[in-house]
Amino acid sequence: MTDTSTPPPWLNLAALGGLAAERRPAVDPRELRPRVVHFGLGAFHRAHQAVYTEHAAARSGEPWGIAAVAPRSVDAVTALRAQDCLYSLTERRPAGTVTRAVGSVVEALGLGPDTARVDALLASPDVTVLTLTITEKGYHRRPDTGRLDLTAPGIAADLAACGSSSGGSGDAGSTVTVIGRIAAGLAARMRSGGAPLTVVSCDNMAANGAALETVVRGFVAASSWPDRQAVLDWMTDSVAFPATVVDRIVPATTEADRAAAHTALGVRDRMPVVGEPYRSWVLEDSFAGPRPRWELDGALFVPDVVPYQLTKLRMLNGSHSALAYLGVAAGCTTIADTMAAGWGERLVEALCAEVAPTLPPGGPDPAAYAGDLVERFANPGMRHLLRQIGCDGSLKVPERWLDALRSLRAAAASAPVLELALAAWANATRPAADGGQLFGTTDPAATELASCWGRLPEGPEGEDAKGEDSKAGDSKATVRRLLRVLGAADLAEDGTLVTAVAARLPALRAGRIEI
Repeated sequence: MTDTSTPPPWLNLAALGGLAAERRPAVDPRELRPRVVHFGLGAFHRAHQAVYTEHAAARSGEPWGIAAVAPRSVDAVTALRAQDCLYSLTERRPAGTVTRAVGSVVEALGLGPDTARVDALLASPDVTVLTLTITEKGYHRRPDTGRLDLTAPGIAADLAACGSSSGGSGDAGSTVTVIGRIAAGLAARMRSGGAPLTVVSCDNMAANGAALETVVRGFVAASSWPDRQAVLDWMTDSVAFPATVVDRIVPATTEADRAAAHTALGVRDRMPVVGEPYRSWVLEDSFAGPRPRWELDGALFVPDVVPYQLTKLRMLNGSHSALAYLGVAAGCTTIADTMAAGWGERLVEALCAEVAPTLPPGGPDPAAYAGDLVERFANPGMRHLLRQIGCDGSLKVPERWLDALRSLRAAAASAPVLELALAAWANATRPAADGGQLFGTTDPAATELASCWGRLPEGPEGEDAKGEDSKAGDSKATVRRLLRVLGAADLAEDGTLVTAVAARLPALRAGRIEI
């Protein structure tokens, strides 16, 4: 017998009326217009800033909608457009889940295919806020100076495109990097009237606002635009780059998540996201023009975010990375697995206690923060993959561990947990038989990291073709080379540190976690 039943509809504006009231967006998307441009169409933005913006619009009555720009994924743009830019968010709470539709995104654009529309928005005085979640590698910063890496292929190509555009005016239609697009967009904005704009980095970097400003100004200065100095002068007066701290655990979406969202809503969703119940946002109170009233949804505006930023980077992100690299060595799959393994809670508490003396005053209480982390990480509803967290370690490790380590060593304080974490990261950089990293993580410096080992890739049984290091000096030399890849030549010359890290490697290679 043929099944002639009609499949459930997709989530879109027409389907909203059929959703239960508690499943609908907090604001009618048809009442919003694009006043925020966001670069990065990933899950984190849609589970974090987009939620704050939706609630700010609903509670203020102001039409703050988001035009979200995907730097690479055309498929994400297509999928979101097919749903009138609606998607579902599921909060995984220990006692169950809560799913609803989010409606603050009103346009989905591709950086390449929709360049003209992106440029029009960046020049529009109606758009007063630009936000970004493009991960650390999207900034193309030199690890030694933090300045724009002019030799990075994408940046070099974008500068060439700017120079070859008509009249050298900055009409960089073929730019491929977000930094190049923003720089060209700001130049166009100045030329079309120069309405003030605030550019907000929401990526996990210390001093992320200053970091973003440095690379954008670096691009403008390196361009061949005749009015580049005028653009830089205008930016000084009319463009703000506040620092921010964002926090919410948002694991990768699975097919099971899609099925659960379908069951909860009664409609199908191509772009569901999931997240923990907890979320926070701390922003430097330094905006150049109007903004959504995010504080109506609990965002905190402060004169200085540094205490909050360092607490989050060194305690939450630092613990996350440590759990990831130790966890994969022990055969775990998720953060929750590490917390159930008997050593996860001890690791988080010990690492937080170790780095707490390096934190400036004025931020959250470190002991209470550590307690919250243990509870959040142990949430059985979350399946945050260690492989996902462990990616891009060469960019994350310096921000999360190395400055704290330097502070501790300068104070002649011991740092056994950070030494263990570094060893776990080093262990995870070993090359596998397929040419990737041993535990399946990815890294833009993977080839350079692999070469630090000076050996053949790992075999199928986890032993390298050369066997165990014949001398302790081999491991020390490897650790030194790895630290230099991180831009930490000073730590590579610290013989006591290198010896301590190298001494941890044999146990980790055997899957033993010794805290």
